[in-house]
Amino acid sequence: MNGTKCLPAFLAVFWFIASAFSQATSVFRGNLAHTGVYDAAGVAKLTGLKWKFHTGGLIISSPAIAGGVAYVGSTDGNLYAVDLNSGAMKWKFETKARIVSTPAVADGVVYFSSYDGLFYAVDALTGKLKWSFKNAGERRFAARHIHGSLPAAETMPDPFDVYLSSPAVWNGTVYFGSGDGNVYAVHAATGAIQWKFHTGDVVHASPAISGGTLFIGSWDSYFYAIDATSGKEKWRFKTGEDPDIHNQVGIQSSAAVIDGTVYFGCRDSHLYALDAVTGIKKWSFSTGSSWVISSPAVLNGKVYFATSDSTLFYALDAKSGKQIFSLKFKFPFFSSPAIAGNKLYIGSHDGKLTAIDLTTQTRAWDFQTDASRQRLAAFTKRDGTANYEAVYVSDFYDDMLAGIAKIQSVGTILSSPVVAGRMVYFGSNDGNLYALM
Repeated sequence: MNGTKCLPAFLAVFWFIASAFSQATSVFRGNLAHTGVYDAAGVAKLTGLKWKFHTGGLIISSPAIAGGVAYVGSTDGNLYAVDLNSGAMKWKFETKARIVSTPAVADGVVYFSSYDGLFYAVDALTGKLKWSFKNAGERRFAARHIHGSLPAAETMPDPFDVYLSSPAVWNGTVYFGSGDGNVYAVHAATGAIQWKFHTGDVVHASPAISGGTLFIGSWDSYFYAIDATSGKEKWRFKTGEDPDIHNQVGIQSSAAVIDGTVYFGCRDSHLYALDAVTGIKKWSFSTGSSWVISSPAVLNGKVYFATSDSTLFYALDAKSGKQIFSLKFKFPFFSSPAIAGNKLYIGSHDGKLTAIDLTTQTRAWDFQTDASRQRLAAFTKRDGTANYEAVYVSDFYDDMLAGIAKIQSVGTILSSPVVAGRMVYFGSNDGNLYALM
């Protein structure tokens, strides 16, 4: 672990004051209800790159911003603290495995998970460990014949299970899901367990909290509402199953909660809207056969989300689920949208971050990552769509892994953008944290 020396008292006080005004960017999806909306000006017209910070691995984690610092994890096993003005590293904290959990920052502490099976609390100023909590063992969702891969009788970890659950901090408690199938609530100051709630499989979605209730989905195909204080189940909702190839099953999308409704995506190719109190379905929107990994953003009576294979961006009416408009892209989306003002920002598998003007319902600008500029052409057809025939050479599981690695080599954006002030921040699989202005 690397850490800087302690700062003078007046600087520490300044940090806490500044962080009080940045809580909207210090948790995944911008707030505890995960609406994906940021109170910021954003980047209406792209000027260019202010800075980029390079790590030794992929940045799948989304940045959390507090006190003039961006905190982000990398698959090189480090959590980085990066100065927002200069893009210089302030400190890094080393774990024993990849970090693909988006941190949460509260009361001067950074909380995050690692694939080493530990959940960490680190001092936000110094990078020094405060405490760690060990779960029963982190793992990915796994099943036989997954996505139709061979050999059919072999249990295989799902290579598209790319995220770990990102924590939420509420009322002195930290909440997060785990690959051991549990949702945990631990004391924010000490790491002592408050309660755990067991589901039937891996939990890598991130908890949303609203009205004292925690909302989260599991790979067991159920979406849960849990009392955040007691850990008791309030209700559960069943989504689709796929017992043969396990392609159309599981909840990776994190919920957004607003106006008494919970919105979330599912790999059964639906976006769902449930009553937050009862769990009764208000409506569902079918994408055909395309996953909804992207977490929805909700603003002014509209729900925004994107799909995987069908490469579509949707705007739906929040009350009825009826489509308002859609935009067609070239590559899939796992990244979740962020809204600031009348602009929405989202990243794609082709290594492009796009700003969408919600007023005109058109693309405002695009930014292309370094690796995308260098390598995208090798894996695309003449029309700009993905050349999957060149990527996936057979249905054997090992060849699927090799194909995914090829696609991700183009600077794929799995990280979700964060908007703070007149800047947009996001990570890429080329190892860079980007700051756009």
